[in-house]
Amino acid sequence: MELTDEIRIAAPRDAVYRALNDPEVLLECIPGCEELTQTAPNELEAKVVLKIGPVKARFAGEVTLDQTNAPDGFSLVGEGKGGAAGFAKGGADVTLTEDGDETVLTYTAKVDVGGKIAQLGSRLIAGTAKKLSGKFFTRFGEVVSAQTAA
Repeated sequence: MELTDEIRIAAPRDAVYRALNDPEVLLECIPGCEELTQTAPNELEAKVVLKIGPVKARFAGEVTLDQTNAPDGFSLVGEGKGGAAGFAKGGADVTLTEDGDETVLTYTAKVDVGGKIAQLGSRLIAGTAKKLSGKFFTRFGEVVSAQTAA
C-alpha cells in the first residue's frame, strides 16, 4: 500500500526539519504513541497502540532515518511487531520545500502488513493508515507553527 500527501506548515524549512528529528515533538504527534526513544543519532525505538477495525494491538518497533538530503528532506524505514496481531513494515520519503514563510512537506510512504491485521482487508487498512497519517501531520503542523510563533 502506498500513501502520498502534501501539507503546508506555517514555519521555515529548517524549523520543520528540526521538529521532524525531535523525539519529543514526534511523541506528541504520533497517534497512539506511548514511548519514543532515540537510541542512536539516526535511530528511534517506539511503542505505539493502534486500533485497526476490531484489532487493537501494541506495536514495538524501530525506525532508521537517512538524512543524506537534509534539510531538503530525508527517508526513513521502520518495522513494528504487534504480537498475535501481526506486523507492519515500510518506509517514507519526505521532501521539504520553502514557499515564502511556509514549508510544503510532501511525503510518499509504503507500508506492508502481515498477520491478523492483513486479514482485515486492504480497504480498511488503507483507510486507517490515511486517517492516522492525517492526524499526525495535522498535529505536527500545529505544534511546529506554535513553536515558531512563540
